[in-house]
Amino acid sequence: MKTTRGNAPRALTRYGMAVALLATLTACLAGPGQYYEGTDVHDATSAEVAGAWESVEGTAMTLRPDGTATVTRLDGEDFDFDEGWRLSGTGTWSLSDDANGQDVRLELTTRTKVDKRDDATTPPPDGGEAPTTYSWRFYVDRNDRRELVLFFFFGDPDAGSTYVLTRKPSATAAP
Repeated sequence: MKTTRGNAPRALTRYGMAVALLATLTACLAGPGQYYEGTDVHDATSAEVAGAWESVEGTAMTLRPDGTATVTRLDGEDFDFDEGWRLSGTGTWSLSDDANGQDVRLELTTRTKVDKRDDATTPPPDGGEAPTTYSWRFYVDRNDRRELVLFFFFGDPDAGSTYVLTRKPSATAAP
């Protein structure tokens, strides 16, 4: 269409509406957890990460200094969470660092038990049971007291729901 003085405002209005629609659609597709890159925490050490961790969901995780791990009732990440399985078993872990921050990579290599959450919304896609091995990526962050916190995203990425594990209080700590 040739732009003349009479149709220039109409063309700009159409262009502006198209840009607004595209921006809205893009915002709907990219939720808070979908393109999360990291916490910018770079000062955690493997010795600081090693230890016992827990969540309010009843998950327990022990990361040993030798790189081995034990997990109890750990849910899946992202959409796997919706399937409702909770894995227990043993595996390995490592602390990695990149430009966006540190993360803990946990590999479950031997599954010893599977529990099922009551609120599960999606059956496994293959109609079978939970995976026998699984990998998690926990982001490493610090709370207001500078204590480490580990977390991953679960469910719909648009929701940005986080599954948080905190250091389990030691039995010798004062109340």
